[in-house]
Amino acid sequence: MGLSYSGEVALVTGGAAGIGRATALAFAEAGLKVVVSDLDSAGGEATVGLIQAAGGEAVFVPCDVTRDAEVQALMQQTIAAFGRLDYAFNNAGIEIEQGKLADGNESEFDAIMNVNVKGVWLCMKHQLPLLLAQGAGAIVNTASVAGLGAAPKMSIYSASKHAVIGLTKSAAVEYAKKKIRVNAVCPAVIDTDMFRRAYEADPRKAEFAAAMHPVGRIGRVEEIAAAVMYLCSDEAAFTTGHALAVDGGATAI
Repeated sequence: MGLSYSGEVALVTGGAAGIGRATALAFAEAGLKVVVSDLDSAGGEATVGLIQAAGGEAVFVPCDVTRDAEVQALMQQTIAAFGRLDYAFNNAGIEIEQGKLADGNESEFDAIMNVNVKGVWLCMKHQLPLLLAQGAGAIVNTASVAGLGAAPKMSIYSASKHAVIGLTKSAAVEYAKKKIRVNAVCPAVIDTDMFRRAYEADPRKAEFAAAMHPVGRIGRVEEIAAAVMYLCSDEAAFTTGHALAVDGGATAI
């Protein structure tokens, strides 16, 4: 898809499962070397194992994206392992709350904002100098359709994803002339462990989640991975500061 395969390196946070794992596998299948990062070491190592079993190159680096020193160490270990960084998919995130705004609590607010907003900010803060030194690159951040409009009963999560889009657009403009593109992918409901925890305990909620998409189903992780690959590809060379909805038509309603 326009990516050249002569030793490029991709970093995926939140790579232990779901969208992150699918994207790490897609990068590796395209011929890139992949750094997989997550708090879940077992899941992250399993992702690396899948890549290596398919003949790809990957390493796992544990990282809490809310901690500056750990994010710095992640970038240092990326360079130590592969000597460069070309693409970053900042996907680590915490799941939604489920309740009206007045029913939320401060610890829930702090946890969601710390991972979803501070984590993305710290990753970009330490990725951008590497991309500047490289002379080009692309960053994709995981936002959400909840960051494109209202999200009843998940107002904190929605606010965090609106913030991710704000970070994305601001960085895109700041670094556009440096040949660094920054975009966001905005999934609707995707079949992940997070979805199952949130919805599958109540089959009615799962049915509602499918029905909210005009296509009549929830999304697949591979479909989000494909969007990330496009945003990193040469075909997207004129695309920066964009929040790409991959949502089965949900935001068209």
